[in-house]
Amino acid sequence: QVHLVESGGGLVQAGGSLRLSCAASGRTFTSYVMGWFRQAPGKEREFVSTISKSGSNRYYTDSVKGRFTISRDNAKNMVYLQMNSLKPEDTAVYYCAARERSWGPPNRKVDFGAWGQGTQVTVSS
Repeated sequence: QVHLVESGGGLVQAGGSLRLSCAASGRTFTSYVMGWFRQAPGKEREFVSTISKSGSNRYYTDSVKGRFTISRDNAKNMVYLQMNSLKPEDTAVYYCAARERSWGPPNRKVDFGAWGQGTQVTVSS
């Protein structure tokens, strides 16, 4: 599988911005659909965003549309999540994930077989 390491989390005030990065190991990065999920205390891990293998298709959960942007740089084996206009409800541990299948619903956790260690994002009010 692919090994994933997230970075870029931190503490930010409401309305601020953060950019999360995910570094993938190996030479098969383009074989994976990449996604971001998040988990807040006491809540289940939830889908945030997914990007297709080529980067041409992007999907977002409704709560982050217009504020978050997912992107990937296949030459660098990197995927990013630019988070703008952050809200306290965005506070969570954010996880990078990878899956091989390129069809079906973009938001199913069970389809993602590789996960990073997570990075904490805290938005103060």
